[in-house]
Amino acid sequence: MSKGAVIGAVAVVAAAAAFGFFVVPRMSEPEAAAETVAPPTVQVMNPQKKDVEVFRSLIGTVSPSDLVNVIPMAAGEITAVYVNVGDYVEEGQLLCEIDTKQVDSARLQLEAAEIQLNDAKTNLERMSVLYASGDIAAQSYEQVESSVKAAQIQYDSAKLAYDYQIDFSHVTAAIAGRIESSTMEVHGMATQSAPLCVISGGGSKTITFSVTEAMLDHVKAGEPVRVEKSGSEYTGTITEVSSMVSAYTGLFDAKATIENADALISGSTVRLYLTADKAENVLTLPVDVVYYRNSAPYVYTYDNGIVHEVSIETGLSDDENIEIVSGLTASDQVITTWSPELYEDAPALLEEGVQ
Repeated sequence: MSKGAVIGAVAVVAAAAAFGFFVVPRMSEPEAAAETVAPPTVQVMNPQKKDVEVFRSLIGTVSPSDLVNVIPMAAGEITAVYVNVGDYVEEGQLLCEIDTKQVDSARLQLEAAEIQLNDAKTNLERMSVLYASGDIAAQSYEQVESSVKAAQIQYDSAKLAYDYQIDFSHVTAAIAGRIESSTMEVHGMATQSAPLCVISGGGSKTITFSVTEAMLDHVKAGEPVRVEKSGSEYTGTITEVSSMVSAYTGLFDAKATIENADALISGSTVRLYLTADKAENVLTLPVDVVYYRNSAPYVYTYDNGIVHEVSIETGLSDDENIEIVSGLTASDQVITTWSPELYEDAPALLEEGVQ
């Protein structure tokens, strides 16, 4: 090729490129058509009528519902002990015996009164024979009868004193329950100024706790209370709510009784749950099907293959359910499964087997 031809060819190529007429052969495959996204498969549920309760957690202290300090009626040496700390006793069960130093004296007085009474009765029998035969006057016979009555009174008095001394020397349980503490030891001294032991009533326990003024409207006698301790739950009833602020805590003292709570140790602390607010028989949904945008709640509903985003008004909520105040009815099908393909007017498929 001549030099002039080469220059001409280059000029033609440059011109074509300048005007967009230079075409490069396409070597790649045509672009694949965009993939179609399948509608999400969803599960649904209808709002349910339920009670929603909001609980407030507090700390309480356990004490026996019945607590008796066993104090002897007379002082003396303890001669026998029949129970130990932790034992369960029945009402009237013998706890210990005390040598009151008065039992023997009372017994002797009783024996002397019994002899006088027997002598008076014997004398009356003899006088009755004489009186019947007319050997003694009526006045003398009446005096003998009076002496028998006096001897009977003296004997009854001595018997009562002896029985008292026996009771004083035999200390028994005033109530059924558990021995919480004891100072009883053989050869130890019992006095009327100190308890021999403390018995707590079995079965029920009292929980003492404090509430703020703001909670008073929701803490009333007769209201239920739930108690937790070491993984176990107990139910009880509020029995007392003070109307005066405690000078020690600045709060209002309250008490609740828990039945069948033998496992709760006196003096230990427990966690109480009180109803702070309650909505009864209201429309509810599980809390995890409700979404929020800028703090505004909404849900997704399913309607004949179409998704709708529905704004709702909510009320009380607990750990599981939330009250639906407005925006839904009991017949609405609320979507309970999440998908990034959920939005207003999006298509959706109902999971097989779900109506």
